[in-house]
Amino acid sequence: MRYMGLDYGTKTVGVALSDELLITAQPFETITREKETKLRKTYQRIEEIIAEKNVEKIILGYPKNMNNTVGERALATEEFKENLERRTSLPVILQDERLTTIEADRILDATGVAESGRKQYIDKMAAAIILQSYLDAEKNK
Repeated sequence: MRYMGLDYGTKTVGVALSDELLITAQPFETITREKETKLRKTYQRIEEIIAEKNVEKIILGYPKNMNNTVGERALATEEFKENLERRTSLPVILQDERLTTIEADRILDATGVAESGRKQYIDKMAAAIILQSYLDAEKNK
């Protein structure tokens, strides 16, 4: 059993997976698309990963505004969540993702990844941070 973490963006979806003991999250891949509204292949790839990796729960980053209000991106994420639940029949948990991209950028900086090469890592790293936050919160309950 594994959990999947997702960082849903306008043109990419960062994907992370937990280990089988649900202790750690690792960046897995970034799914890209040409247009924000073209999601068919994105859903297909997510479904493939779920089947291949025995995923039982999805943790989806929820981009609330810094003042805790729900904006346009959060509403789009809620719609994405509903579609994921319908397509996969898995529970999809919204996890606050404020500042995760900044944290991911700091981690990449600390590990020496050049700024020019960060684009390919940032979304899946943010997904790993979202998933790890959830795993840690569950462990501390």
